[in-house]
Amino acid sequence: MPYKLVIVESPAKAHTISKFLGKGYHVEASNGHVRDLPKSQIGVDEETGFEPKYITIRGRGEILNRIRKEAHKATEILLATDPDREGEAISWHLENILKIPEDACCRVEFHEITKREVESAIKSSRPVNMNLVNAQQARRVLDRLVGYKISPILWSKVHKGLSAGRVQSVATAMICAREKEVLQFIPEEYWTIEAVFKSENISYKAKLHQVDGAKAEVKDGDTANELVTRIQSESYKVAQVRLGEKKKHPAAPFTTSNLQQEASRKLGFTALKTMQIAQQLYEGIDISGEGTQGLVTYIRTDSTRISDEALQSVREMIASVYSPDYLPETPNVYKTKKSAQDAHEAIRPTNLAYRPDDIKSSLSKDQYKLYKLVYNRFVASQMASAVYDTISADIAGETTVFRCSGQRMKFPGFTAVYEEVLDDQQDEDDISIPKLTEGMDANLESIDPEQHFTQPPARFTEASLVRELEEKGIGRPSTYAPTISTILNRGYITREKKRLFPTELGIIVNDIMLKNFPDIVNETFTADMERQLDEVEAGTREWHELISEFYGPFKQTLEEAEKTIEKVSIEDQVSDVQCEKCGAMMVYKMGRYGKFLACPNFPECRNTVAIQKEIGVPCPECGKRILERMSRKGRKFYGCEGYPDCKFVSWEMPVNEKCEKCGGNMVLKRGRKGETYHVCTNEQCRFRKQVDTEADN
Repeated sequence: MPYKLVIVESPAKAHTISKFLGKGYHVEASNGHVRDLPKSQIGVDEETGFEPKYITIRGRGEILNRIRKEAHKATEILLATDPDREGEAISWHLENILKIPEDACCRVEFHEITKREVESAIKSSRPVNMNLVNAQQARRVLDRLVGYKISPILWSKVHKGLSAGRVQSVATAMICAREKEVLQFIPEEYWTIEAVFKSENISYKAKLHQVDGAKAEVKDGDTANELVTRIQSESYKVAQVRLGEKKKHPAAPFTTSNLQQEASRKLGFTALKTMQIAQQLYEGIDISGEGTQGLVTYIRTDSTRISDEALQSVREMIASVYSPDYLPETPNVYKTKKSAQDAHEAIRPTNLAYRPDDIKSSLSKDQYKLYKLVYNRFVASQMASAVYDTISADIAGETTVFRCSGQRMKFPGFTAVYEEVLDDQQDEDDISIPKLTEGMDANLESIDPEQHFTQPPARFTEASLVRELEEKGIGRPSTYAPTISTILNRGYITREKKRLFPTELGIIVNDIMLKNFPDIVNETFTADMERQLDEVEAGTREWHELISEFYGPFKQTLEEAEKTIEKVSIEDQVSDVQCEKCGAMMVYKMGRYGKFLACPNFPECRNTVAIQKEIGVPCPECGKRILERMSRKGRKFYGCEGYPDCKFVSWEMPVNEKCEKCGGNMVLKRGRKGETYHVCTNEQCRFRKQVDTEADN
């Protein structure tokens, strides 16, 4: 039977779309990119216009053979990869591989994986957009030139395995600069003075606001004590009472960076984890009784725009579920940043009928949390503002004035559904103060001077780093998560209690980059390069020309750096573990899979040992400690510290619990949707029970 071949990127998306299209269509997945620059060489011809040399990615040959076979039988080929630069480039490579004519209308875009959107997109095919492709090629070539030209210098001057990149080097520089600010920060002393007053048998707190008609600034303890003495000698009255109303407006629906930031703050997710779960929600979830449905729109976007259809749907839902009072007269419109590409809508639910709590049983715990975040944020973005009654009163003495302020929620508005929390935001709970009238006596009951010190700027979290990168126009929505993962994996930074710290290696590499490649780590230069890539996408800039203008000065900088950078010696941190082969004290090294112990007498002694981490569970065979270890291929496993005398080993993490049915050993396992179980290891039993354990972040 004749059919049309539709090619998407992921098998999950292929599964979902295949159900929507039904007979007459066959859906295949490319598993992402099928061609790329070779890893073994730079893959860019510097002599003839910087043309990239593409090869088939290892492991994609079998996939391409299957796609070619289906393409020969198809009456039409439709390329339905993601609707962004990367997706356009994948479609272009497939177009060339399958020998589809350049002007053929073979490209379709799904901005959400729903039956309505998929069927509509199939009818609206277009040719591959070469401006998008060229913008992707320009970025890829730029990143390859920077990475493959600078990295060998770092290898020879510091050690192997290091890398540099346009965005990763800037992100590392920002974290190093912040650490320098923190370490060089000199705290300054200051004092606050709070008093308790009583008016008509009601007590309330107020803070010192003015002294001798000027703003109160108390910089030391002596001044504070003098003021306390003066305050105690004065008599006070309520001098002025101000009643008002304050409105708080809802936040815009999510962009990619906003989603990563809010998921970090509210859910504790890393940027990488957020994008992995968001991708699952976008590609489709099997909803009980409904089949597979894409639950959110495309997840890589820098726009706050929403479609007219979605706007109408959410306004109808707000009016019916929350009452017309919660619906603003006109839709809320949010400004999109000037640097935004605005190619896609904001991230929103595809169908408001799928309420998070209604479909909770079909979602994993993490999918539910993130979907609820997206759903509630979108609904709240189109609700009325919250309204607060405010009161502020000045309590005046002869030379000093205290001020107390309070607020009470008058109308919850959007806060009935969702409220954004920023890194530096203070809670805005209702603060009540008594009904005061001007001229009332205010009797001083107690006074409390308190010493404080100014605080250094906060170290970056993933959320605040993403926000800073976005505000400065560095990178794009799709680059934030992989950038942070790269500099973590390279050992340039570490993450401790959600805060990002530069390592000694990161500081050394950053110093080299700042001194020898200032443009690469210059925030303005990097942001301007993003702007030029946008010009390529818009068709107003030729991409070979962009690369050529960059490469001339860059090549000269490389040549100078080769001559001037001195070799850096990084002293290894010595451990308290003795090498069992030669007796030397082993040192910490950073490898592909994190830190490990190595003998300092390399290459004469090549002994290495994985760093042992306890999991707090006794060995079920001998009672000694169970340790978390790493295999040679980087896979985590668990073994007894008594090895080789005790050979207990497990790929799953043992738990300190016995099976309630057979008394066997239990291990921790996760289901396909992220749910957590304790499972009996006895093959004849295999009893399991779900437990409420938070997923790893």
